[in-house]
This record gives sequence, structure tokens and C-alpha cells, in this order.
Amino acid sequence: MATNLVSEDMNFDSVENCTMSKWVPMGDYIASNRDECTATLVYAVNLKQSGTVSFEYFYPDPSIYFEFYIQNDQCQAADVDSRWMKVTENEWQTNSVQLNRGNNVLYWKTTAFSVKAKLPKPVLLRNIMITGVAYTSECFPCNPGTYASNPGTSVCSICPRNTFTSKGATGCQECSKEQYSEPGSASCMQRPPCTEKDYFYTHTPCNTDGQTQRMYKWTEPKICSEDTEGAVKLPASGTKTPCPPCNPGYFQINSSVCEPCPYGSYSNGSVCTKCPAGTEPILGLEYKWWNVLPSDMETSILNVEKDEYEKTGGWVVAEDHIFSGAGSSDRDYIILTLNIAGFRPPQSITQVSENREIGQLSFVFEMLCTEACELYFMVGMDGRSGGVVESWVGQQDKQPYHYIIQRNSSVSFTWAFQRTSQHGTERRFSGDIAKIYSVNVTNVMDGVSSYCLPCALGSSDSSSLCTSCPPGNYIDKASSSCFECPVNTYLESHRPYGKQACVSCGPGTKSNQVHSLCYNDCKFIYKHDNRTFRYDFSALKNATSYSSAASFTPKGLKYYREFQIGLCGNKGTKLATCIDNVTDIRISGADSKTVTSFICQATIVSSEVMGYKTVVSSQPVSLADQLLGVTIQTVLNNITSPEKIFPRGNNVLRDVIFFYRSTETTQVCSTGRATTIRMRCDPLKVGSGVISAPSKCPEGTCDGCTFHFLWESAEACPLCTEMDFHEIASACIHGIQKTTYVWQQPKLCKDGITLPEETVGICTTMDFWLKVGIAVGICAALLLIVITCYFWKKNQKLEYKYSKLVINANMKESELPAADSCAIMEGEDAEDDLIFLSKKTLFGKIKSFTSKAHRTSDGFDSVPLKPSSQGITDMDL
Repeated sequence: MATNLVSEDMNFDSVENCTMSKWVPMGDYIASNRDECTATLVYAVNLKQSGTVSFEYFYPDPSIYFEFYIQNDQCQAADVDSRWMKVTENEWQTNSVQLNRGNNVLYWKTTAFSVKAKLPKPVLLRNIMITGVAYTSECFPCNPGTYASNPGTSVCSICPRNTFTSKGATGCQECSKEQYSEPGSASCMQRPPCTEKDYFYTHTPCNTDGQTQRMYKWTEPKICSEDTEGAVKLPASGTKTPCPPCNPGYFQINSSVCEPCPYGSYSNGSVCTKCPAGTEPILGLEYKWWNVLPSDMETSILNVEKDEYEKTGGWVVAEDHIFSGAGSSDRDYIILTLNIAGFRPPQSITQVSENREIGQLSFVFEMLCTEACELYFMVGMDGRSGGVVESWVGQQDKQPYHYIIQRNSSVSFTWAFQRTSQHGTERRFSGDIAKIYSVNVTNVMDGVSSYCLPCALGSSDSSSLCTSCPPGNYIDKASSSCFECPVNTYLESHRPYGKQACVSCGPGTKSNQVHSLCYNDCKFIYKHDNRTFRYDFSALKNATSYSSAASFTPKGLKYYREFQIGLCGNKGTKLATCIDNVTDIRISGADSKTVTSFICQATIVSSEVMGYKTVVSSQPVSLADQLLGVTIQTVLNNITSPEKIFPRGNNVLRDVIFFYRSTETTQVCSTGRATTIRMRCDPLKVGSGVISAPSKCPEGTCDGCTFHFLWESAEACPLCTEMDFHEIASACIHGIQKTTYVWQQPKLCKDGITLPEETVGICTTMDFWLKVGIAVGICAALLLIVITCYFWKKNQKLEYKYSKLVINANMKESELPAADSCAIMEGEDAEDDLIFLSKKTLFGKIKSFTSKAHRTSDGFDSVPLKPSSQGITDMDL
């Protein structure tokens, strides 16, 4: 046994070791590990001649890598068609490989890579047979619980139930009445006292009186004792009770048998009623009363020990529900299968290629478990066994589940219940059961009807038969006529009655011609602050991938989440595809399982981790089946895209947000998954740009149901308009001026209009205005000189008069005034004889002039005179 961890170097301190990851013997088989470590089962054998090795394996879970290969003593691998084993679903497979003479080393290697919380199912091996070895030199005794009745037997036989043997036995001994044993036991065990969990009841078919009998039976194989103290007895059977009513769409014959109503009629389980004129029956299957198992259902038990299906037992009817019966062991699968031949929508509903909902299955169930029991729901198409669609573990309250059928073909729906996957000889969980209360399938071909709905009538007066409305038309109940849905609405194809069946498209989307869906043509327009912003995301419409940061499981397995994003699709056609190639990449010519959507997610394990040339893509999930709308608002249809998870910083433009929803529901996401993508303008990120997830939720989601992404790209910028550039005018040179247009910085737009060409215009030069300025300055200077000269001359006259007055004021009292001839006679020029008594500056002269005395009425100025000495008194002139 060799165990090792295959992984890259990791930068975290605590990684669980793989010392406990190994193949574990479980009695008549051996089970692989279930964690991310690699466990290898090795067997070396020397062949005297060429031979074969064959073994049986049970490989139900593709979340585990399972490979088988052979090497010689030089570690050279032998030629085999494929070293990778095929998934076996729920049955054992046999694999046989040729061996060469000499040394052969056989390797069975498993590595799990599931990153889910639930551990994958292990690979089981049994009955390894090798031919070509030398004859043995000695015989070995049979192990306890087995025997060999004849000498020379090559294989020891297993003792049957309720018998035992010791080592080397030639036969089996029976247990006493008070004891029991499982097959292959070395001893017997005491029978426990019987309880209510050790028996169950069934109903007989209804008799002609409309009554049924309740029949009690012990769970087989019976291991309990009725005679032990405290044990319960099997209740008496035969109690008659009224039969439950027939299921909807059926009617009762002779109070005992339920038959389907003929086409064109309906019933609630009692009598058939013909559909009124102008209506048609809505076909389907609705099972909610369980007196007998419906004819299109079958039940069986997969015996894990014997690897065979048992037709006795299985699911048991119980009036208002059906429950899982007991198998030979707690590990058996209790299987219920519903087979549907095909689907047919109502006559008045026209199917279009965009409408992928052909029908719908819904059922209500409950699980009553004390341990980790599990219920699987599987879907198979066209006669092929299908994979697990959903599973539930442990106690589950009464709840509904819905599954949408998207392809018209024969379908098988399977429910498989397992009480425990642990190996053990004791029956400890026989009381754990699963209950199914009702099963409803719509649009079933050759189904029955529980109600009728209005239909569109033929246009001919003689025709009262229902006819199909054209695509995108709803049915008016009053007139039974077809009317086209309004613009930008889509028709609810499974409820096309009344105008309310036309649902308005979300913001930023429009309907196609047949009103089957709403789509976005990669364009978006909104107005803000008197400006219209136009976006064109056509360059980003093709599928773009985004991978999250590396994550590690507790055992150190490195994996990624890869997202494929088809932003707006192609007029409603989804362009993003995720694949599941866990098994398919190892098998030549196998087709990969794919999921196509607007946005999908897959789990990626890199090639260097798994030692493969191709990366492993598994667990594809659709995150966006429907585009709800495109808007700048943060909330749409109860989906919120918080702005705080992607801060805008200095970016003034608002993000354009795409809102999506997925119709696939899970236990955690009861309303399906939702996704938002924020488109943000970043001129520096050209081409497809950069996609990122919230920093606190690196896988795009914090709750597993709502995903958020930010897409930054220059292609997410609005189209350029006149408001995105401004003009710069050059200087006027020689009467010519140039005008240049440049983008506003930072440039937050793309495409749209282009920058206008540089323009050239005639302008008035600066030399002309300079000349005008000089001329005006010269004129102002000359005017100032003239004014200055005028006032200067005027001041001279005033100074002369003032000087004469001063002289007269200084004369003695006895002296007479000077002769009149001394005065300035008429016609004389005062400037010729002007006598300056003192020199004054020009400013002083102007100041003296402005402070002159008031002139008297006779034309002379009155000037107060100061005495020249103390002895001279003032004189009045």
C-alpha cells in the first residue's frame, strides 16, 4: 500500500497529512480513499506464462479519479487501451487486462478532487483474479465465514445468512433460533427484540365494495425476535378501510379500479366531465393517492452485496404517500422509477426554438432518518441512465422540488434511497425511510387532465376545434381569439391566457419578433444631467473567461473557479459554455457534458496537480439562464448589486449593471441563483479588459446564490459626443487664426463622433490695435500739454496782481500809493513786465491759484494783507 499527496508547494502552514488515506478492506470488497490524497493499491506478481488480470469495480462518483495500470520490473508501463476507468453509475463492472510473462506490478490509484462539502463515494474493488501464475506449493485454509466442501477447490464459498463457520471449514453450521448472522459470518449474534421499525404495512387493491385491507409484514430478512421480553408483536392484518380516491384525471370503475378519462375530458378523481366548448384539456400526470403503484412506475432494490436488482420489495404504497421499503441490508438502494414516453404541450401553444421549457416535474417528499441516509434524484434521457441531478442527506422536513424538462424525448425519473453507505453486518437503520407524497408532471404525451383551459378556435365557421395561436399571441378568454403581445413584452408560453400573459421586458431589453424572450443587443442608453449616454458593448459579446484566485481544500488540493461570461449573447442565444470532462477526457471519443448559459461556472483542477496534459473541468453550473435587464440602478427584481463592493473612486461615470437569474434551484438557493455584472469605463484597459470579483468574496459569491462581478474595459465607455471635447484657438498671426479640437482629459468615451478637423479663420491682428493705442496716447498727451500751458499763463497774471498787492501793503501809512502809470494799462502785456518776487514750482503755482481770494463785485480780487511789522496796522483796500 503506497500513499502520497500529489500537489504543488503551498504557502500555508497547516495542511492535513495523507497518512490515513488508504484502501480499506471491507469484508468481501476493498474501498478507496475519499479525500484529495492519492491512495495506491499495489500488487506484484510473477507469471510463468502470459495471463490475465480481471477484477470487478464499483465506481459511482466521477469526483474521484480512478486509474488502473501495469508496470514491469523496469517500471515500464504496459500497453493498455485506457488506464482510466469508466463511471459505473449504480452497478458493478468487470475489467480484464492481458499480462505478460515475468514480473508485473498492478496499480489501482484513486484521487478525489471534490471541493464540495459532501465527500464523494469511494471506489470499490472485489474478485481480483490473476491467471498465468505458477502452481501453488501449498494449500491455504478457508477464512472464517467461508468453506470448501471438496478437496482441490480453488475458491472458498461464503456461508449463507443465519449460518457460520470457523477457519478451514468444509461446511456451514446453522445458528440457533434465538440467534442470527449475516452472510460470511464467523459467529452468530443474539436476536434483538422486535420494535415498530421492524415491520411495515401495505394495502391490497380495492375490492368491488370500494374497500382495501391493510396488511402488516416483517421487514426481510427478519433478524428480530418476537419472543424476547419487551418485543412487539406483528399487528393483525385484514382491517378494511375505504379506498382512497382516484388520482386527478382518472375515474373509478365498479368502486375498485381507476381508469384514465378519455381525451377531451377531465376529472378530479371521481367522474369524467367533458371540456366546455372553446376549451381544451391540459394533459399531465398527477399522483397524490397511493392505493396501487401506477402502471408507468416500477420499483426494485439494488442489492449491493450481490450486485443485482431484486424486483420484490422496494417502495411501498400507503394511501396518501409512498415510502421506501426495506432491503436485504442497510446499504441497498431502494429504487423508484417513473417512465415518460414524451411530452406534448397544449394544442393552442406554439413551441418556439427559444422556449426551452417543454414540461416540468415536481414532487413533495420527506426523509425520516437517524443517520446519514441519502435520497438521490436522477434523470435519464432516451433510455440511457442519467446522472444525479440532486441529492439530500439526513433528516429532511416535508418540502417540494421542481425540475424543468428542456428536451422533448423519452425520460426516466428515478428516486434511489440508501440508508447508509457504511459497511456493517448489523441492521441498524431499518426504521429510516423516505416518503414521497405527490408527483406531478406537466405536458405528458398520452397523459390525463384534471382541468381544461380556454383555447383559440379555428377561423372557419364550421370548425370549433382548438388551433394554435401564432407565436407571440395570447388567447382572449372571452372571444377565444388570438392577439399579439404588445411591443417589448414576452409571452408566458405555458399560461398564454389573457393580456396579462404578456410580461414586460426588463429595462434595457426588448422582445424578439415572436415574443418568446427579451434580450439586449449589446447597446444601452440613459440620460443624466441633461446629457445622453450611449453604450455599445458589441466588442464584449463573445464568451469571456475569468478564473478566481487559487483555493485549497483541507488536504491541500489546489483548484480554481472558472467562469464563462457571455454578456449579452446573440439576440437571446446564450454563448457561454462550461464542460464536465472528468471522465470524458480519459476516454477517447467520449462526449463532454456541457452547460450553456449567459454565465456558467466550472471547477478547474490544473494539469500539473493531477499529472495530466489536460486540465480537469468539473461540476458545471448555470448562473444566468435569463437576462432580467440592464440599468444603472443597483436593484432589479429583488436582486441588489451593492456599490460598496466595487468602489468607483474618482470615476465620474456611473456603472452599467447587467442583471441575470438562473431557474435551477438547489437546497440552499430555493429561488435559483442570481448574477450581476458591473460594466465600468476604464480607457487604460483596452480590448476585453479585466474582470474581477469582490475582494471579500474571491469566488464571486459570499452566500453561494448571488454572484457579483466587475468588468473594467475601454469598451465599457460611452460613445463620444460633442461634450467630450473642447476647442483651443491659436494667436492671430498676419490676420489668420487656427482652431484645434482636443478631447477632455481624462478621455472617458470611445468611438462615436470623431474630433473635428482643424479650422482656419480670418482675424484682426494685434498691430492695428497697437497703433490705435499709440495714437490715442499721443492725443491725450497733447491735450494735457495744452491744458497745462493755459493754466500756467493764467497763473502768471494772478501772480503779478498778487505781487502788486503785497507791495502796496508794505508801504508806510504816510506814503501814498504808487502812480497809476505803474499799473498795467489796457492793451499792455503783463508778461512783459512781470516781476517775480519769489520762485515757485509749477505745483505751487497751481496750488496758489486754486486758493485765491474771492473776487469782489467790481472785478478785483479781495486779498487779506498781513502787516510787515508790529507797528503797522491792517489796511482795507
